[in-house]
Formats: sequence, C-alpha cells, structure tokens
Amino acid sequence: MKTSLAGKAAIVTGAGSGINLAFARLLLRNQCNVLFADLALRPEAKEVVDAHSSPRSSARAVFQETDVREWPQLERMFDVASKEFETVDIVCPGAGVYEPHSLQPFSSFWHPPGASPLSRDLPDSSRYASLDINLLHPIRTTQLAIAHFLSREPPPSSFASQVPTHNIIHISSIAAQTSPLLAPLYNASKHGLSGFVRTLAPLDNPTHRIRVTAVAPGVIDTPLWRDNPEKLRLVDDSQEGGDEWVSVEEVAEVMGSLVDGREEVEVVSSTAGGGDGREGTRKVKVEGGLILEVSKSRVRKIEQFNDEGPKGAGNTVSNMRVADKEILEMLVSGEWGMGSGGHAAR
Repeated sequence: MKTSLAGKAAIVTGAGSGINLAFARLLLRNQCNVLFADLALRPEAKEVVDAHSSPRSSARAVFQETDVREWPQLERMFDVASKEFETVDIVCPGAGVYEPHSLQPFSSFWHPPGASPLSRDLPDSSRYASLDINLLHPIRTTQLAIAHFLSREPPPSSFASQVPTHNIIHISSIAAQTSPLLAPLYNASKHGLSGFVRTLAPLDNPTHRIRVTAVAPGVIDTPLWRDNPEKLRLVDDSQEGGDEWVSVEEVAEVMGSLVDGREEVEVVSSTAGGGDGREGTRKVKVEGGLILEVSKSRVRKIEQFNDEGPKGAGNTVSNMRVADKEILEMLVSGEWGMGSGGHAAR
C-alpha cells in the first residue's frame, strides 16, 4: 500500500544540487513541503525554490543557508522548518563531499594536515572536515530529528496504529563495500553511516514509529562527479560496455519509496531467477535498517551478512587503478606525511 506524501514536510541537507535536489523535487511534486538546507543553491535548485515559494503553491520550498559542519546551524534547520511548515515528518541528511587526492583536495587522507599545503584540515583543529560533513553531520541531524519526533504530543494509545511513521533517510554509497584506496575517509564515513542506519533499526516499532533507512548509490551523474576532474577521469563511458551513469532521478525514486508509506519495495534477487544465474525480482519489507543499493535500472537489498556486493552497470569505475598507482608512487619517496621540518606532521 502506498500512502501520500501530501501535507507532510521534509528537511533535506545538500538540496542545492545532485541527488538531494532530485529528492526534494520528488517530494514537492507529491505535495510535500521541503526545507532546502545548503551552503548555496545551484541555478537549477534556485528555480525550484522560487517556483514553490508562494503560499498558494501545492507544496512550499524554503531555502535555509546551512553549513552542516556547524551543529547550531543544524538545530536552526528544525526551528525554521517548524516555523514555516509547523511539522517535520521526513529528514534527509544528504549533504556530502568526495575526497580527491591531487587536483582539488579539500579534506583528504592523502593530504595530511600540516604536511600538505593543499589540505584545508588544520593540524590543531583535531578533525577532518570530510568526516564532519559525511558522517558527523548525518549522526547529529539524526539525533535532532529523533528528539523532534519524540517531542510531539503523543496520541491516545488506542490510536497509535494511525500515527504516521517518521522517516530519516540517509545516503550511503557502494563505497561502503568496494572501499577504493583513493578515498579512505570517504569510505570510512560510508561504512560508518551504513552501520549507523542498521543500529537504529529497532526504532521502527509500534510505539516510537521512527524509520531510519538508506540508499547506497553507485556511479551517479551529479556535480559531485561531473565537477570533479579527478573523479571524472576514473570513469570510462566512451565505449559500449564501459562504465554507465545512474541518474539522480533513479536514486530519488528509490528514496521516495522508502518514505512514502508503502509496505514493500521490489528488488532484484539472484535466487528468484530459477538458479541459472539470471536475476529475478522479489518484494522486501520497508522497515528500519533497510539499505537499498541503486545502480543502473537495478535496485538491490544490501544484506548485513554474506552480501554478494555491488556489480553490474552503474557500479563500475574502470580507471580506479590509475589513482591507486599514483597514490602508491607518491608514498615511495618516504617524505609523505612529513612537515616542513622533516618530521611527521602533528
């Protein structure tokens, strides 16, 4: 059974572009109000917000400038959303950054604080910005969301079954399983995020009714890839049978299926194809802790144990070994990680 998103309200961090923008658009199309929480809006995102700014719109969009590394600003998101929409039903802490190692470094394991002028992580800050964004911000936002959901006036117990489930949906990655050498901090954050989602599965119960789920996208056609020359060069989509892109709309549709109230979703299954190697489909229950891999025209449930791992179109990056080779060669000199005085950066 599918229930409507109409009349609900959501907070989506990183909604200024990419997957999060596509998800915000899907919510608005289904008459769900959305708070766009981001540092800025790309032109296409600004168009969406402007088109839904009128109180007469079927669903409203509000932009709140937000640096997700700053916890007070995360708290402010909930204050603004509650004021604008009166309620918050869906929270997506989707903002994220990648971890390049050479061309456009920001916060990268391969550019240690104090040892590389390209690192924006300060040696005396005791933190990595990429982990603040990719892992700590989703965790803190989830804390705030749970507190917000639980602070609502509880209904009479006799009507508990009618209370709508509150949803927190995260964006993990196939990097939580593939773990390329290029991006240790990114991989660690996605491993941590997937484990975090599974840990909170018991909140999806008749009393609390808070459902925490995630998608794990493959190679997605977003600015995170397209605007990153180092990341883009790893993809070989120039020939038939090469790497393929997954659209942001495909990911958003799967995210919508996890928060719109339906009881089941359809996923691929190698065991449903008759045992001859062909894939069939099966239904899986939408419940807390569920993580769905999204690749090209393919959705798969990621099992907690003995999972077969990502494969197929939309999950391959053919030139990853190029980056691996560059990193290993960089470490040969013996000077990696050393500060200006020839000592390990600290």
